Amino acid sequence: MELDTILKAATEMGASDVHLVTGHAPTARIRTVMTALDYPLITPEGAMRMLKQMANEPQMRKFEEVQDSDFSYQIPGIGRFRVNAHMQRQSVAITMRAINEKIPPMADLNLPEVIERLTYLPRGLILVTGDTGSGKSTTLAAMIDAMNQRYHKHVITLEDPVEYAFVSNKCIIEQRELGDDVPSFASGLRHVLRQDPDIILVGEMRDLETTAAAITAAETGHLVLSTLHTVNASQTVERIIDMYPANQQNQIRSMLANTLQAVVSQTLFKRTDQKGMVPAIEVMLCTPAVRTLIREDRAFEIPNVIETNRAMGMNTLDNAIAELYFNGMISRDAAIAQAAYPAKLERELAA
Repeated sequence: MELDTILKAATEMGASDVHLVTGHAPTARIRTVMTALDYPLITPEGAMRMLKQMANEPQMRKFEEVQDSDFSYQIPGIGRFRVNAHMQRQSVAITMRAINEKIPPMADLNLPEVIERLTYLPRGLILVTGDTGSGKSTTLAAMIDAMNQRYHKHVITLEDPVEYAFVSNKCIIEQRELGDDVPSFASGLRHVLRQDPDIILVGEMRDLETTAAAITAAETGHLVLSTLHTVNASQTVERIIDMYPANQQNQIRSMLANTLQAVVSQTLFKRTDQKGMVPAIEVMLCTPAVRTLIREDRAFEIPNVIETNRAMGMNTLDNAIAELYFNGMISRDAAIAQAAYPAKLERELAA
C-alpha cells in the first residue's frame, strides 16, 4: 500500500484530514464525515513504514523518545500535509491535515469585512480562536498574505509545523518551524525582537511563557497574530488571565487591555446550499468599553458590548450562526448544535 497513492486519492475526494490507524482501512474526513477509503487494512509494519517515509531523522528520534511527533510532508503535484504521528495500542497511528498550497484570498473565505480592516493595524495583539479544524490557520494565512501584497515590512512566523508556505511579495517573510529552526515558541519569541520584525505570527499561545512573550512583543510596538483553542471572546480573555498566578493577574489584565486589538472566534459548518464549508465568526474589537471590562475583571460582560456594537463590525457567534441559517447556507440542526446559547437561538430561528 503506497502512502502517496492514498493521499492522492483522498485529496481528489476533497478530504480535509487523513487517518492511518493500524487495523483500519485508511480513512478520510470529507466535509466533516469520516469515510473509509477502498484500501486494505493497515498493518503495524505498514504504518511504521509510512511514518519512516515521511519523517526525517530528528523527527523519528523525537517520535521514539516521546511517542509523538509533529511535522509537515509534501508530495510534489499533490499537496502539503500537517502530520501528527503517535502511538495507540502499542502501534503507530498517523493523522494528516491537508494544507492548501495556494493561500485563499480573504474574499473567498466568507469572512466579515472587519477582518480585512484588522490587517491595516500597525501594532497590538490579534487573536484568532476556535476548535481544532475551525480554519484558524487559513484565516491567519489570508491576513498575512493580504499584508504581503500591501506593505514593505518584515514578517516572522513561528509555526508547529509550517503550514502555508508564503512567497515574499512586498514583505520579506521568514518562516521558522519548531524543531527544525527553533526549539519552542517561547524561545523563538525571546529572540525575535532582535530580528527587526514588523509583524509576528505565533502558531499558538499554548503556555504562560509563550503568552507573556507574545504580549510583550505587542507592547513594544509590533503587530502580533496568534491562536488559542477557545470558542468566544470572553472565554479567550479569561483563559489568558487564568494562565498567570493570582498575584500577577491584575497586572496582566492591564497589559492585555492595552495591547489586545481584536478576538476573532470561528466555527466551521458544512454548507447545505453547495459543497464546502463556511465559518460562523464572532468578532470582538477592543473599544474603550471592552478595555475597561478587561481591566476590571468583567470579561463576562463582553458579549453585551459585542451585541450593542454591531454597527462597528462586532458580532456574536450566535448572531453569525443565525445569519448563515437565514441565508440558506447551513441546516437548522447544525446551527443549534454549535450555538453558544442553543435554547435562545432555537427560539430566534423559529420566530
